[in-house]
Amino acid sequence: MNVGDYTVDFLVENAVLVELKAVKALDAIHTAQCMNYLKATGLSLCLLLNFGNPRLDIRRLVNGL
Repeated sequence: MNVGDYTVDFLVENAVLVELKAVKALDAIHTAQCMNYLKATGLSLCLLLNFGNPRLDIRRLVNGL
């Protein structure tokens, strides 16, 4: 799915955005990216997954609930 000039990593059942990262630590910019995608699409749930550490880091971001 395209959001402006950008592409979401995954869209599940037209309801949940999934954004994948492989960085040492998630930063505010990653959260902001997900929130911007949610606002642009009108969806309310994004899962931010970081595979950059031995342990998977998952953040659940909600917009407008």
